[in-house]
Amino acid sequence: MRQHLNTLFVTTEGSWLRKDGANIVVEVEGQERGRVPAHMMGGVVCFGRVAMSPALMGFCAEQGIGVSFLSEHGKFIARVEGAQSGNVLLRRRQYRLADDPVVSAVIAGSIVAGKVANQRTVLRRALRDHGSNMAPDQAAAIDDAQRRLADAARLAAETTDLDRVRGLEGEGASAYFGVFDHLIRAAAPELRFRGRSRRPPLDVPNALLSFLYAILGHDCRSALEVVGLDPQVGFLHRDRPGRAGLALDLMEELRPLLADRVALSLLNRGQLTAKDFEWHDGGAVMLRDDARKTVLATYQERKRQELLHPFLEEKITIGLIAHIQARLLARHLRGDLDRYPPFLWK
Repeated sequence: MRQHLNTLFVTTEGSWLRKDGANIVVEVEGQERGRVPAHMMGGVVCFGRVAMSPALMGFCAEQGIGVSFLSEHGKFIARVEGAQSGNVLLRRRQYRLADDPVVSAVIAGSIVAGKVANQRTVLRRALRDHGSNMAPDQAAAIDDAQRRLADAARLAAETTDLDRVRGLEGEGASAYFGVFDHLIRAAAPELRFRGRSRRPPLDVPNALLSFLYAILGHDCRSALEVVGLDPQVGFLHRDRPGRAGLALDLMEELRPLLADRVALSLLNRGQLTAKDFEWHDGGAVMLRDDARKTVLATYQERKRQELLHPFLEEKITIGLIAHIQARLLARHLRGDLDRYPPFLWK
């Protein structure tokens, strides 16, 4: 099993990253702010105006440390990586199976079933922990949504039609995000969720979700590259230039656990408030710099927590789930597993 390597997030504007021996050094205005041994790093994520020396960039490529550059608001810009060392036979099989609509539908069905089931878990936990404090109509709406998600998960696992799988994913998202605002216990009107919005996010919860999804996408892409799969060629998401389809596939079942729950915790515990966000012309809402640091710290803490993996029946850290799921997918594509087993959060 791959060791749980850390990810270095650099969010301070004007930072300069350089190599010193086998260490990654972060400087701001000529002053050293941090130093980490490269062998402890699995990835480097740079936000906004962050620069890196050519020597460090080449060193990271040689050491298999993926470097991602994102805008200050979390939008993916570019990724730097070294020569691919993955199994070419595995990639060729991935490409062949991705062109088979029935095989793609079965794999995509497992992914969507896992995603929808995990969304249902988010709703059921909210009812269990806070249902007694909710308005009756809110609790009833959440209960109805979780029942619809149960039906969508069952149907997704059974169908062999790719368009039907995508339709069920959309139905699940409609049911889930239709009651997402009921899960936010903070009273401030500025923190309300008004429906899923992207590019740009139009309210605080969407800004938070989009930022977390960008970080999760980096982790999933790295996990796929480690096992030798091509992150660009997915089964659920159609091929599109510049889009890492398989990384998006892998993200789906992990979003509720690693992003949605983190976002809800930050808002419900008061760790983030309206003052941690900026409202721009056109309605876009973005996280402030200090707030991004709070989100990243909470995300990393979440990744260190342990749970029982339902397929392996072993305790693992949450941060390892993407790597384990990538390995299970590779085993399925090779023919070692009859079906891809999605991660199901209990």
